[in-house]
Amino acid sequence: MRSVRLRVLVALLVLAVVAVGGWQLLPSQQDSGRTVRVGTTDPVTSLDPAGAYDAGSWALFSNVFQSLLTYEPGGVDPVPDAAKRCSFATGGLTTYTCELRDDLTFPSGRAVTAEDVKYSFDRVKKIDSDVGPASLLSTLKSVEASGDTVTFHLAVPDATFPFKVATGAGSIVDRERYPADALRSGGQVDGTGPYRLAGYTRGRTAELTPNSRYRGAVDTGPPVELRYYSDPDGLEKAWKARQVDVATRQLPPRVLSGLNPSDPDQRVTVADSSETRNLYLNTRSGSPLHKVDVRRALAWLIDREQLADTVYDGTVDPLYSLIPTGITGHTTSFFDNYPARNEEKARKLLTEAGVDLPVSFTYGYGVGSGAAAAEAQELKRQLEAGGLFKVTVKGYERTDFQKRWASGKLDAYAVGWIADYPDPDTFAAPFVGTGATMNTGYSSKAVDAYIQESRQYADRGRTAQDFRDVQEAVAGDVPIIPLWQRKEYVVTSADVGGGQYLADGNGVFRLWKLDWI
Repeated sequence: MRSVRLRVLVALLVLAVVAVGGWQLLPSQQDSGRTVRVGTTDPVTSLDPAGAYDAGSWALFSNVFQSLLTYEPGGVDPVPDAAKRCSFATGGLTTYTCELRDDLTFPSGRAVTAEDVKYSFDRVKKIDSDVGPASLLSTLKSVEASGDTVTFHLAVPDATFPFKVATGAGSIVDRERYPADALRSGGQVDGTGPYRLAGYTRGRTAELTPNSRYRGAVDTGPPVELRYYSDPDGLEKAWKARQVDVATRQLPPRVLSGLNPSDPDQRVTVADSSETRNLYLNTRSGSPLHKVDVRRALAWLIDREQLADTVYDGTVDPLYSLIPTGITGHTTSFFDNYPARNEEKARKLLTEAGVDLPVSFTYGYGVGSGAAAAEAQELKRQLEAGGLFKVTVKGYERTDFQKRWASGKLDAYAVGWIADYPDPDTFAAPFVGTGATMNTGYSSKAVDAYIQESRQYADRGRTAQDFRDVQEAVAGDVPIIPLWQRKEYVVTSADVGGGQYLADGNGVFRLWKLDWI
């Protein structure tokens, strides 16, 4: 269906695999019911798929909910999960049909129907939460349910729609348990994924047990307890104290850079990743960053290499484009336009723009989000050098931070981005399309046209030029400034296997692949 060159997402480099008592290719019988404890700093912001569009929530959703489609490890084309089969109507990309499996049941015992699928998509769009995934379904006009068939009618051709169906936005919920026009409250989940949520304490733990009723594309795994930590230092302490068996997303950079491949007590997996981080700028009238020359001046002042070396200890790579290395359409548009830090060029732009110096603005970040605080201080240092800008740095609790940038209340803010699906579209439309998720206020008819043009190609390799054009336009308008691209690290104890499958760039957090060996 689609051919996207994603070798960077699927090329896994295992730095250390240590055998304990010799290799055991099958799970140990005595450990078959033993819980795997997984530590992470990615919080869950909502248990309702209509109200969350963040890494921590979607990681949980991919285990407790089921979508019509999913991805196999390393795969770039979605495959059936809750569906038997899905396809576009012959000769077009505006009608997409899925036939539902007939053996799916909710925790209540009620059979899943096509009406539940329709209901799930309809409520995401109806609720339209500021921090939800409704923007992903912007091309969806209506949904029909008939028998075991679900038909999606799209307003415009959209070859990326199957990718979006396979994300957390496509999570199927029980229409008898989730209100149609409001988010569900409480700590309960009614999904049909490979796990059930047996217990949940916000910000602390999620207890997952294998779902014996699950029917779909994967096998269920061992019991898992997700343990949430407020910052990387907390995760590091838990890992050192062996309070978790798996540590992922993220240990502190100094710990990641010092991981020892020969340590007999752990397994380390390092993978090239599509995760990026960008500096987003409020382009609205009234913002101190409204004028394009002010934003271009900022672009001239950022030293990515310094940021990667000093704050992240070389665990990230400098990024000069919206679309990361290894994805169709990747360019170096920001390097081409702003090749090296240059205060003189920045000053000239600001002088010609007629703004008072220094230009003052507020920079917000999420407290506990990796090295966000140290990153904020380094960017402040770089931007204030030379007296052209005055930056007020302020950290916010992460849920509050998300709500603030989603509602356009911040001048500038850095946010990490994990691909929703393995396609360049996920690095363009949510960032710079009109009404984009990142909500900078930016709108460009040319950029919108390039994005829409790219969605008309079922062969995704043909989209490269459209995305190059997007990136060139954005480098000129500067609503965002790319900062870096991350490597993916997963560390497990020596007796836990499957860590390399947790995340490979297609948005699925495969807890069911973990097991004792």
